[in-house]
Parts: sequence; C-alpha cells; structure tokens
Amino acid sequence: MQEVTLDIPVSADVALLWRDDRLYLLDQRLLPRREVFIECCDVQTTAEAIRAMVVRGAPAIGIAAAYGMVLAARDRYARDRAGWREALQADMQILAAARPTAVNLFWAIARLRERAAGLGDGDPVPALLGEAMAMHRQDRADNQRMGGFGAELIVGPTAVITHCNTGGLATGGWGTALGVIRSACQQGKISMVYADETRPWLQGARLTAWELARDAIPVKLMADSAAAARMAAGGVGWVIVGSDRIAANGDVANKIGTYGLAVAARHHGVKFMVAAPTSTIDMQTPDGAAIPIEERPAEEVLQCAGQRTAAEGVGAWNPVFDVTPAALVDAIVTERGVIERPDRARLAAHMAAD
Repeated sequence: MQEVTLDIPVSADVALLWRDDRLYLLDQRLLPRREVFIECCDVQTTAEAIRAMVVRGAPAIGIAAAYGMVLAARDRYARDRAGWREALQADMQILAAARPTAVNLFWAIARLRERAAGLGDGDPVPALLGEAMAMHRQDRADNQRMGGFGAELIVGPTAVITHCNTGGLATGGWGTALGVIRSACQQGKISMVYADETRPWLQGARLTAWELARDAIPVKLMADSAAAARMAAGGVGWVIVGSDRIAANGDVANKIGTYGLAVAARHHGVKFMVAAPTSTIDMQTPDGAAIPIEERPAEEVLQCAGQRTAAEGVGAWNPVFDVTPAALVDAIVTERGVIERPDRARLAAHMAAD
C-alpha cells in the first residue's frame, strides 16, 4: 500500500475518494496525528486496506469494496475481454475474506456482481464505476435521513454516550450513530457527547473525537469502563451506537464493548439506540449466535502505540465485535424509519416496506 498526500482539504466526508482512476482511502490508523491517504490501484491493495483497517466501519467497508470491484473488473477486462466475468469471481473472494463480520461488505460485492452479470460486451468499468459512485452518494443521503429519524426520538437537551466511530469516516458521509448525534445537535438536543475511547484501536479517542471537534460539537472522552459510572451520575438520555450486522431477530453485532454498554444502559434506565442502514440488516442470519465474530491478533491488546504493556508470556483474547440481544435495544433506526422494540416480526415488516 502506497501512502500519498492529496491536494484537498482533509475531512471525514472525504474518507473515501475516487480520483484519476484510483481509490484513495484516508488512513484512519494514523489519525489524528497524520492526515494522509493510501492509494489503491488494484483489488489486492483494496482488500489489504480493508483488512488492515485503513478503512473501517461497515458502510465505508462496503463502499471501498465496491470500488475494489471496479478496479478488479478493469484489470480482468484488460487481460481477457471474453472471460473477465469468470475471472472476477476470484477477486470477489479476495475482498470477501478481508473482514468477515461486516455484512455491508458482502452486500456491496453482491450488488456489483449483479450489475456485472447484466452487462453486454464492451468495457464494464463505466457501468460498474457508476454503480459504486451511486452507492457512495446514496449512503450519505441515507445517513442524513437516518439522522433525522433518530433525532426525533431524543428529548433534549441531554448528554449521550457513543462507542467506536460511526461518523463520516465510517460511512459515505454524515454518519450513522454520529449522524443522529449531528442532526440532534443541530436541533439543540445534545448537551454533551461522551465518547468511549474504544480499546484496543481507540477509534473513539482518535476518530470520533476528531470528527466532533471539527464540527464544534462538545465532546468528552472517557475510558470504556467509565460508561456505567457516567450513567449512574445522571444526565445521560441515550446510548447511540452503530452496527456491523443486525440479525433477523434484531440482535446487533457491533464493536466489542457494545453489549456491556447495553446492559448498563438498561440497568440505569438509559435508552439504547442502534443506527444502521438497511444494508446492515441480514435477514438470512436468524440470530446473533449465527453472526461470525472476527478475532484479531493478540498483539493489539498486549501493546499500546507500538509498546508492549503486558508481561511476556501473557496471552490475549481479542474479539473485534460482540452481540447485543434485541431485548436490550430500544430502537433501531435506518434510512426508512424507526423500529422500536425490535424483534423478528418488526424487522421483517420494516424490510418488506417500500
């Protein structure tokens, strides 16, 4: 992966950028210390960027994969104009293997696969690039609608807690849970955002705080383990999080630590909201037990900023996600509206609606 500096203002809304027949990804591993892009010129570098968490957040992963499909189709067509579709199957597998939990990744691959299947002879790149760009634009528009629906649920002014990063960096722009917070802030409903640091990658400290500070939204960081005490102190109306996959019964897979937040919220009478696009709802996965949970290297937990913090010989369990039971979720908000007290029947009705 090649690091480059682009002549554009860096912001959360340009975390993914198609320019000069290349995909550029703002390297989120380096924020907020450095603001540089990674150039992806083929499917292999795109998949590696997804795997290495240069780009993260379920919607952003899906968009990056769509552009990765464009790069793959371009290369396959240049090599074999008759057999590019068949050869593209291997590239789809490379992308699909990059991150197993975020269902948006597979949704994006399937959408580009379907578009490719309907093409005639000739260069497939213009049509596939148009599809990827449409997905990118649609995600931002959907997030803004989602933000409005979520903000309607909030009675303010109140403080809220959020976990991990769910803003423009994790999406095509505006954000899911952070989009709800942005919309509610515009309506004067948010007095303070408490952002969990989100160990071990510190997405809350490095990314969420970076986005909120740029938007002049009041934010205070706290250790993940401080959230229950913050709720007990009062003044917190909602916990608002995103999701990487929502099962058909309403169980929610999200960044590790979300389940504990939901348990604490229910104990303290704090409402719990999940904001995610309908592409994150996987009606083929019956419940949370069927969601594959990615585990990453132990070193991510055993060290911090490249320095080992644990004694030699100590191991680590490092699941990236956990599953919050639907019974602990007060509302799921999508671009279509609100699912209160989510269960299998309510999710099915929501997904069946036009």
